[in-house]
Amino acid sequence: MPSDITPGLGPFDRFATHASNFFSKAWFFSLCVLLVLIWAPSYFLIGDLDTWQLIINTATTIVTFLMVALLQNTQTRADKAVQHKLNAIADGLADLMDHIAEADDRPRLHADVEELKAAVGLETREGA
Repeated sequence: MPSDITPGLGPFDRFATHASNFFSKAWFFSLCVLLVLIWAPSYFLIGDLDTWQLIINTATTIVTFLMVALLQNTQTRADKAVQHKLNAIADGLADLMDHIAEADDRPRLHADVEELKAAVGLETREGA
């Protein structure tokens, strides 16, 4: 099975990627449904309504808290990767338009190049 994990990631990022892949499977959702199905009739074993509710509330809160942190890490890295790709495409397009504008003196094309650079912040990004 090929790995889709980028080399050079830190231990937490690798763990977050594995966790994201694990949590996104249908069988994990089925496991969560099974947990609720097992919990629901457990009231008859526990007998105390407050304890019974506390068990599921505590378990779901802990799992949700940890999953949000891990999934947010993965989502942030994915967003940065997409933004990097879009910047590269915009930069390449601006360079191509610059070369065409140099070869052909069209004022509208020069204006389009400047508009593209301003729209994607190429001047700022290149200078930083």
